[in-house]
Amino acid sequence: MRLLSSAACAAFIAALTMADPAAAFKACQVTDIGGVDDKSFNQTAWKGVEDAMKELGIDGKVLESNAETDYVPNINAFLADDCDLIITVGFLVGDATEAAAKANPDQKFSIVDFAFDPPIPNVLGQVYATNKAAFLAGYLAAGMSKTGTVGTFGGINIGPAVTDFMDGFVWGVEYYNKQKGTSVTALGWNPATKEGLFVGNFESLSDGREFAKNLNDEGADIVLPVAGPVGLGSAALASELGPDALTIIGVDADQFLTDPEHHEVYLTSVMKNIDATVKDVIKRAMDGTFEGGVVVGTLENGGVGIAPFHDFESAIPDALKAELQEVENGLKDGSIPVGG
Repeated sequence: MRLLSSAACAAFIAALTMADPAAAFKACQVTDIGGVDDKSFNQTAWKGVEDAMKELGIDGKVLESNAETDYVPNINAFLADDCDLIITVGFLVGDATEAAAKANPDQKFSIVDFAFDPPIPNVLGQVYATNKAAFLAGYLAAGMSKTGTVGTFGGINIGPAVTDFMDGFVWGVEYYNKQKGTSVTALGWNPATKEGLFVGNFESLSDGREFAKNLNDEGADIVLPVAGPVGLGSAALASELGPDALTIIGVDADQFLTDPEHHEVYLTSVMKNIDATVKDVIKRAMDGTFEGGVVVGTLENGGVGIAPFHDFESAIPDALKAELQEVENGLKDGSIPVGG
């Protein structure tokens, strides 16, 4: 029988007891006031952490912010918890993230839907070129509207996180009119003057209902709410009125899936694939390639897009689907300009 030397025994025991580096990695998310189950960008960001937990074997934690005063304490709690990467979600957490990052230069941070200019060396921003995806949604809405009027509204007037959606949507409607010689009207936003409808928050379902009702009363039969959970109020109204009277275009995630109670009202959704970029940032932090700056999700790299049509698949004419593909190709290769 061969005996191990004392040195070999020590090495063998050390190998058995050594912690898995992936399991030791801790990614910690701080939500904005929408909460982790907002059926929008907080929830999609958390899915990215959950995917990393399953696929990369990391530890993931989340703290929900019930008020803006929770941002700093939640970040501080994760600083004390020795998180390897702290992920904050949304523009509203920007000031707290910046202050914490500058005070803790050795701590890695990533912020979803925002980036700092100039960049902060230990913060990687995740932003999304939603204007091109929303352009497709606007073209689709113009092609599907029975009344010749569509509408949009935002939560808070934040550019580009909110207004890029609204810009692209209106530009898509205008491009449809140009191509077809039609005069579909887009209510709620003027990309040239940056004036439009905003409820002033990202929480109130009653505001979402009220703003969608006002647009519907003005003739809009398709509405794009760019307001996180506020849009769920719009979807509830559309569910009551019926899809012949009002349909909704979701934002951030495929809201047909994330809002199953009202799935029948979603024509499509303008998606930010936040889960994919969050998981990518976690990988960078794990493998040593993380650095401050910005990562951009685009139509070209699959970081943004429009969701499947689900219940509306058979209602959308094949000719319009073909046109949408042509428009998408043109947006990708630059032959169709985005902008007014």
